[in-house]
Amino acid sequence: MSIKIVLVGAGSRSFGPGSVRDILLSDVLAQSGTDLVLMDMVPEHLPEIGDYARKVARKLQRRVSIRETTDLEESLHGADFVITAIEINRYLYWAQDFHVPRKYGFMQVYGENGGPGGLFHALRNMGPLINIAHTMEKCCPDAWLLNFTNPESKLCEALSRLTDIRNVGLCHGVYDGLRQISTLLEKPIEELDTAACGINHFTWFVRIRDRQTGEDLYPRLRAIEAEGDWLCDWHELGLARILFRRFGLWPSPAPNHYGEYIRWAEEFVCSEVQYFYDPADGHPWHTGNIPEFVYSLSGDKTTRPWRKPEPKPARFEDAPLKPSGEFAVPVIEGIACGRTRELLAVNMPNRGTIPNLPEEMVVEAPAIADASGICMTPMPPLPEGIAAMLRLQGSIHQLLVEAYQERSRSKLIQAFLLDPVCHSYRRAVECVDEMIALQRPLLPDFQS
Repeated sequence: MSIKIVLVGAGSRSFGPGSVRDILLSDVLAQSGTDLVLMDMVPEHLPEIGDYARKVARKLQRRVSIRETTDLEESLHGADFVITAIEINRYLYWAQDFHVPRKYGFMQVYGENGGPGGLFHALRNMGPLINIAHTMEKCCPDAWLLNFTNPESKLCEALSRLTDIRNVGLCHGVYDGLRQISTLLEKPIEELDTAACGINHFTWFVRIRDRQTGEDLYPRLRAIEAEGDWLCDWHELGLARILFRRFGLWPSPAPNHYGEYIRWAEEFVCSEVQYFYDPADGHPWHTGNIPEFVYSLSGDKTTRPWRKPEPKPARFEDAPLKPSGEFAVPVIEGIACGRTRELLAVNMPNRGTIPNLPEEMVVEAPAIADASGICMTPMPPLPEGIAAMLRLQGSIHQLLVEAYQERSRSKLIQAFLLDPVCHSYRRAVECVDEMIALQRPLLPDFQS
């Protein structure tokens, strides 16, 4: 019997093509048979991804059913796995998430997953994602929801607390930390035995060993870090090195992500260039001129011609036909096909995985996927300084889910006031009210 996989948000240019390639490249899924449904709310997004999926299937000689639809309920009937990656007017609202809190003096470094911007990013995506899960409860109650939508920790917290659907959050960010460690130690990743845990975009390597000898490589990493030039790859390593020195473990994935959870991160992360625009020309959410999204300054993104050339639209076919490195297909191969798969990182309720974090808090940790489901690998207790930072985020996540469920402006303000970058009650309330007014069509109808 074939495995029915539904990609919700399949029209996304960053998510759809890679997911299609991963599914069709899997020999294990090809042997089982696959029914692939490409679902997106925007009909104009579907023809290109549908054509691409069929081209890849023909090239790989896969016998697979592929169809497109804008009907969520119809797409989910009988599904085994539902993969979600959804955003609405992504960069316009991300620009608001970043700039509006900073206008009030809340110097968040990114505003995607943590900080005040992360609260509103989560609230915008929480409604659609919960709707998908509730529709699954009617149409495919035994299916797994594999979520790539950010903010991962906050949304998985909502899915786990407010729905009965089996779900897991997936993110490849741990590879960024792995690459940093590999480069510093001058050892290939495949020679490293590592484990990292914490919350999404704020994990810590609790184990770094030589895979062959079992040698603990942390002493060598400490010696290498101590002698490094401070300005070497500053944007990627500066904050990491300080956290390593003060808290004892190497963080992951990169400062522009875990810096979102730290009040003093701006000393180390050059965030002023994010979504830069001249406010005298009008705000982008008024003019429609969305500023450039600068993910990272690595490679010196400021070295460019005076006049930026017109970008050429990327073609799906130009991407190499190789796996993306994401974890969705290994999860499906493990659960549906009985192949044991080791996963470097999944996001699920803790339930003892990290002993000194709350039981129901969603954490990120390694796991095993097999015919019995997904089981996170027990981790050692984290150092108290690290655990304290993470527990605070767990409380923020819980309050945010309650704010969504109860339509409570009061609890949203509580979550905001707990955030490390918050330094003013009055400004926090004013910022919350402005963000609610700007994003009202996509937010819960807050009552009090």
